[in-house]
Amino acid sequence: MRLSTRLINAAFILPQWGKMEAVQKEYWYFVVLIFLPLLKVAVQDKEVATVRLEEGMVLDCLCPWKGNLSMVSWTKEPDRNPMAVYHPEYGVNFPHLYRDRVEFLKSTAMDGSISMRNVTHRDIGVYHCSVQTFPQGPWTRTVQVEDLDEPPVDDDENENPDDDLTESPPDPEVTVADTELRAEQGANLTVNCNHRHNGSVSQVVLERRLAGRPWDIIGVCKKVDGGLVSEDYSDSDRGRVQCADSLDISLQLSDVSRDDAGFYRCTFNTDTGVQINTVQLTVTAADGFSLSLYMMYIYIGAGAAGLLLLTVILILAVRRRKKNRREEYRVKLHPSQRQPNPYENMPRYPEVAPKSRQREECPIYANLPSVRSAKPKRHHKRTYKT
Repeated sequence: MRLSTRLINAAFILPQWGKMEAVQKEYWYFVVLIFLPLLKVAVQDKEVATVRLEEGMVLDCLCPWKGNLSMVSWTKEPDRNPMAVYHPEYGVNFPHLYRDRVEFLKSTAMDGSISMRNVTHRDIGVYHCSVQTFPQGPWTRTVQVEDLDEPPVDDDENENPDDDLTESPPDPEVTVADTELRAEQGANLTVNCNHRHNGSVSQVVLERRLAGRPWDIIGVCKKVDGGLVSEDYSDSDRGRVQCADSLDISLQLSDVSRDDAGFYRCTFNTDTGVQINTVQLTVTAADGFSLSLYMMYIYIGAGAAGLLLLTVILILAVRRRKKNRREEYRVKLHPSQRQPNPYENMPRYPEVAPKSRQREECPIYANLPSVRSAKPKRHHKRTYKT
């Protein structure tokens, strides 16, 4: 009896056990399919392609496997918002900064490459391309855009790279000015870079270094396809970069302040090499009359006078309004609720009525004897003789 019972249980348990093993195998297969695209992405992130900054440069982003393309997006460090997005159904989308400058090539079904025109030095940086595919998943690529026209580094510096780890940090850069300029605060000034260069100039870069800060590019002039292209990076509204046909560059400063003091460097890229011209600007305090300072005092005085006048007008208006409200409230009150006016119910002095002449003028009383005021009679004392 016991043996038959065990055989029956085994007949029911063994099929169920086989189903459980099949489910576990399907589960692990599904996990592998999920993590396999992630492993591919990690490998692709390590590959960084370098592209030269030039007009019409192409940033490659060609997915290596086959499938269905869902979406392509490009971002540039450190911005997180996409600079270019492509969707097979909804089309393309570009921010205002990259509109009419970026174009998707779409040479193949899995191609997310883009081309850029009207490039400037602000386009230098690291770009990330993300291609969403099905069923393989996402694939990414990193592209580094560099300005390869910069002067190369000396080979002596790269011969012993291990020595840089042991040596002390280099001394701060000492800048020697070729030209010195002085300007007073509030004045207008033009910093010119008309360096006499030999050969043809392809590009000139204007940089500025203020006190305690590194060099910062504020303007670029270069020739592209026989035309002159100027790039103005000066953030201040008081500065403007001008480019001449001969690629001489200048910076026009208005209302010079102490923050404008520092070094200005012009780097000319020619067919014979690189030539540098450095200008040092010193800003001094204005002596005597200063129009900007005088106008500032006028604005401050006018503002203070206007504020004082407005305050006086408001005070008078408030007092007058309070007075009108008191009068209106007093009129609305019942006479018994009003405050007594000490001068309102004062008794009047009786007026002396004029004597009536009716008796004298009226004919009725004409024959009546006038009544005289009675005088007390004097009693004479009589004496009788005996």
